[in-house]
Amino acid sequence: MAPPRRRNTQAAANPSGIWNATVLTRVMLALALILSAFPLYWMIVIASRTNSEAVQVPPPFLPGGNLGANIQEVLNTENAHFITGLSNSFIVASTVTISVVLISTLAGFAFARLNFRGRRILLVTILLTMMVPLQQMGIVPLYRLMVSLHWNGELKAVILPYLLNGFGVFLMTQYTEQAVPNELVEAARVDGASTLRIWWNVVLPAVRPGMAVLGINTFMLLWNDYLWPMIVLNQDNPTVQLAIQGLNSRYSTNYVLIFAGTALSIIPLIVVFVAFGRQIVGGIMEGAVKA
Repeated sequence: MAPPRRRNTQAAANPSGIWNATVLTRVMLALALILSAFPLYWMIVIASRTNSEAVQVPPPFLPGGNLGANIQEVLNTENAHFITGLSNSFIVASTVTISVVLISTLAGFAFARLNFRGRRILLVTILLTMMVPLQQMGIVPLYRLMVSLHWNGELKAVILPYLLNGFGVFLMTQYTEQAVPNELVEAARVDGASTLRIWWNVVLPAVRPGMAVLGINTFMLLWNDYLWPMIVLNQDNPTVQLAIQGLNSRYSTNYVLIFAGTALSIIPLIVVFVAFGRQIVGGIMEGAVKA
């Protein structure tokens, strides 16, 4: 009877079921935090220095006092069009993210909780598209399509190919199957709710954490995309990644301006993660409470 008594004592000491971390766990988490934050710190250090200080050996390890001047120079560099790049990337990433999340959530609900002919075949077809590197293999025909549509140099050439994502459909299908019981859908249907009403009032509140994960992942991928915008856009109408490339001079590399531009470019990513990260944490905690 001794082991059960110990378990009861431990349960009484930890009614929430969350145990205190050991010293080793805390040390490993602190080390992981330092390793993750150091690149950001180093970016600020170089962005706040002059170019001659950035290439010193040994390099400086403390921030300097030129961050504001360097950021101002980044924004005023004519060849970079940095403000245009920031706005273009935000338009592209936001439009594609909304489209991918919306379509993937609708398709995930249909594949997970609606019975229709050919459902499995369509889902397998979507999974097969994930096994092919479409961006690399489809660049030539996709570029020819954009040329025939006279969309070169326009943002819609960057937006259109990404409006639908096979991974997003697969993710939301799996998440809907786990988060939305079939009995709940049937109960809503018995109460007279239409399919669209069930999706809006029953499915969406339950799959918000999955939508947040998909939204953050899609926004980051589009924000950091370089290859396809480089092909179909030009330096006068760039995305933020092309704008950072434009900070380079023809004969030398200005590390200070590149790091300052990179520091500006990650601010929207941090804002998006903070805004939607709460949905992820809230979904995790809600699942833990239900368990």
